[in-house]
Amino acid sequence: MRFALLLLVFFCLDAEASAIERFKSFSRTTQSARADFEQKVMDRGGKTVQQSKGSFIFQRPGKFRWVYAKPADQLIVGDGQRVWIYDRQLNQVTVRKLTAALGSTPAALLAGSSDIQSAFALSDAGEKDGLEWMDAKPREREAGFERVRMGFGKDGLQAMELTDNFGQTTVLRFSNLARNPKVDPEEFRFTPPKGADVLGEK
Repeated sequence: MRFALLLLVFFCLDAEASAIERFKSFSRTTQSARADFEQKVMDRGGKTVQQSKGSFIFQRPGKFRWVYAKPADQLIVGDGQRVWIYDRQLNQVTVRKLTAALGSTPAALLAGSSDIQSAFALSDAGEKDGLEWMDAKPREREAGFERVRMGFGKDGLQAMELTDNFGQTTVLRFSNLARNPKVDPEEFRFTPPKGADVLGEK
């Protein structure tokens, strides 16, 4: 399950701080955030195989709404107890318990608990493309991905990269960030549409 959701990192931090220090400051001081994103998925050889865009909002702990615009046309909602993935084209819903879905996923870095280092090994990854990067590698072998990278520029977090176990890399670029906005609780509620196939754990 790809939580480009992952998604969800973003705000102005001290330009002199290391990437890890910036991320820890983000975790301490950001209870919610809203932003737009552009996403590219590249294969092992670096060829772009999918492009999409959309928007997201999250609120700690464990609540988020990730909306892909067409042609992807997908909605991912974390309601604090479950994660719902709705594919509008297929009229299909997949649901998992939040604890099982988040565990050591990228979403845990953004909308999960503050005890991140128990699930991820964090390290500064140096500078590339004008950004300071942090690596987050899951401690669990069953995480389904190899690492998440977060890139920080002078305006804060600007990019995320997720490399899965099949060699594909998902790259996200963020814009129009609003940190700690007012949040409508309805954004984190999801009811499967009538007639939709519902798969997984309820």
